[in-house]
Amino acid sequence: MFHTYFKIAYRHLRNNKFFTLLNVMGLGVGMAVAIIIGVWIWEEVSFDKYHDKYERIACVMQNHTFEGVIETWWSQPMQSAAVLRDDYGSHFDAVVMTSFNNVNTLRKGEKLLNKNGIFSEPGGPELLGLKVLHGTRSVLDNPNAILVSETTARNFFGVANAVGEVLNLNEENQVTIAGVYEDLPKNSSYADMDFMGSWLLYEQGLPEWVSWGNSWFQILVEVKAGETFAEVSSAIKNLKQERMSEAEGLRFKPELFLHPMSQWRLYSEFENGVSAGGRITYVRSFALIGFIVLLLACINFMNLSTARSEQRAREVGIRKTMGSRRGQLIGQFYSESMLLAFGGGLVGLGLVTVLLPFFSQLADKELVVQWNSPVFWLLCAGFCVFTGFLAGSYPALYLSSFAPINAIKGMMKKGAVNSRPREVLVVLQFTVSVVLIVGTIVVFQQINFAKNRPIGFSNEGLIGLNLRSPELDKRFDAFRQDLLNTGLIEEVAKSEAPLTSTFVTNSGLSWPGKAEGFQDEFVTLRVSHEFGKTMGWNIVEGRDFSREFATDSMGFVINQAAQEYMGLTDPIGQKIKWGEGETYTIVGVVEDMITQSPYTPVKQTIFFIDYDRSQYATLKMKPTAGTEETLAAVEKIYTKYDPVNVFDYGFLDEMHEQKFGEEQRIGRLAGFFTILAIFISCLGLFGMAAYVSERRSREIGIRKVLGATIYSIVELISAHFLRLVIVALVIATPIAYWLMQNWLEDYVYRIELSWWMFALAGGLATGIALLTVGAQSLRAAVANPLDAIRKD
Repeated sequence: MFHTYFKIAYRHLRNNKFFTLLNVMGLGVGMAVAIIIGVWIWEEVSFDKYHDKYERIACVMQNHTFEGVIETWWSQPMQSAAVLRDDYGSHFDAVVMTSFNNVNTLRKGEKLLNKNGIFSEPGGPELLGLKVLHGTRSVLDNPNAILVSETTARNFFGVANAVGEVLNLNEENQVTIAGVYEDLPKNSSYADMDFMGSWLLYEQGLPEWVSWGNSWFQILVEVKAGETFAEVSSAIKNLKQERMSEAEGLRFKPELFLHPMSQWRLYSEFENGVSAGGRITYVRSFALIGFIVLLLACINFMNLSTARSEQRAREVGIRKTMGSRRGQLIGQFYSESMLLAFGGGLVGLGLVTVLLPFFSQLADKELVVQWNSPVFWLLCAGFCVFTGFLAGSYPALYLSSFAPINAIKGMMKKGAVNSRPREVLVVLQFTVSVVLIVGTIVVFQQINFAKNRPIGFSNEGLIGLNLRSPELDKRFDAFRQDLLNTGLIEEVAKSEAPLTSTFVTNSGLSWPGKAEGFQDEFVTLRVSHEFGKTMGWNIVEGRDFSREFATDSMGFVINQAAQEYMGLTDPIGQKIKWGEGETYTIVGVVEDMITQSPYTPVKQTIFFIDYDRSQYATLKMKPTAGTEETLAAVEKIYTKYDPVNVFDYGFLDEMHEQKFGEEQRIGRLAGFFTILAIFISCLGLFGMAAYVSERRSREIGIRKVLGATIYSIVELISAHFLRLVIVALVIATPIAYWLMQNWLEDYVYRIELSWWMFALAGGLATGIALLTVGAQSLRAAVANPLDAIRKD
């Protein structure tokens, strides 16, 4: 029976090559989009599953309250780890303190490389499940031992087995490679971890005054089997508050909680101390887009199948008269949809092979299809069956419902009643397309809006350098003067971090008029005297730092946000007391600068002079200086003062640009899928126009004989489809407005939705539809009318 179904289905599809080709192409593109999105989603949801204890690992995080606003930190004070082990050890199988992943230098002989690495307590390698290829991972109780990745070992020694080799770490310590671990996959939070050093070595370089108030480190834990993260979070909630001074504990109300590794990737955003999602929003959005694009392809099949119902009606009538049951006819029509679905699946897999590298580049990922996996092929087969059922359900039920007598006599429903379902589906297709077009326009407009937001300083021609050598740091003034003497550099300054990524916060400041009990928090940045001149910041009150004023060593330059935060109407000369220590004087107020996210308000920031803890240099190129010439000169001078470390530089304008990377990738991906969705919709529209032209060919021939112009024939066919597109625009506009307005609410600085965005989307959709239908209409209009009249 099934053999007969597929044999008849094959004959029918072969005899209607044009419509079969349209269906296979449409289903192929739709399935390719669904597969590509599926691969992308799998890469996202499988993030960090490489680690064996993935389901029981968590990061210890904390909430701090500042004037009723709760901030969430990933970091912890160093003392917390010991307390968790000693006082709460019954909840954990492991508690491990680590540094954050940072750039360090490794040297072997003349070969010097910058490598990312963390320093961990002894349990770190086992907790993260590092797969050791050579040596052992249980070595970090030795301060001079180190574990390196396979790639790092090959970089230095040309072979993976480098156990026993000695490396120079940060030009300060000789460390011995005790183990080589397998490179971590790209979809791991530790993908760029090139080595793991010993915490015992790391803590030797920490200042003695590090206290409960210094949350600089990361704590990873493995909860015991049977314990839930919520239960353990409740148990450790007040750990820090109970051990801080009573005043600080009551003022900031620190609360600890566990953030599971399974949520690091997709649920990493917090608002007012509560998880607010994160990348899971994009995963859900793209899953929906994948389903919608596939649905658009299925709608094409439904439309073209039901549109040709008159040609199939006589077949249905005869088969029912000969005794075929409706179930058998449904099976027949499903067999056709299955053949098309599997044909589309083959086309889709071919498109995946071609498009996946391009898509990987857009998504900034290394996406791979598991071609050798039986599970993948089973999923593909199941996906084709699902698509076949989805696409064939309506045609099978519709065509099999014909009454045999009416079908044989050709007395089927015609006109508006018969075509209404197809019109609804066409409207649905273009509604989706218009919503996707509007979404793409809004995403790119929001990105451009944030990019064009004034940043408060001039980031053009700024070169950033990490000062890794203590010797260079001590001789900074001489280093600066040599750079100025090149004639290529306008100014040089030091700071604690690049201005584009300030991260240090401090509290405990007092100023005139501060309310009693006010919980203050400021972003702080240590700088040298020439920092303002180098960055080109804008002084709005007072003056900049100057070497001519010795008192500037105890001076503050604040931004406008800090002035407003402190409520100072006349800030210049105001005395600011910091903790129980020194008193500083405000010497200047600068325009707010974007130093963190370009999508959020500028935070209150204080700049002050401190040469000892500023290990980042910013160089301002002269406008007439060439980039290559300047970099060569700077490297020569850098090497003179630091012949050991790698010349590691970056451009601050590029650093600022990187802040838009995630949104730009999402925008490009949305644009990519929008184009494919429109292509699928146009395929269906083209097929429908071809069918209408074919069905009305005799009418068109008679009209031409009676004097109808080509324009009137094109208008006759196109007008109907144009009305459907206009209906789609009317439906899509409020939907798109609601969706994009909700998306924009996640941004403090955002665009306002404007009428032109919807007009542009509507114009594009209408233009594309007219071109699609018009091409087929023109073909029908220029055909020889006598051929059409004689055909019947």
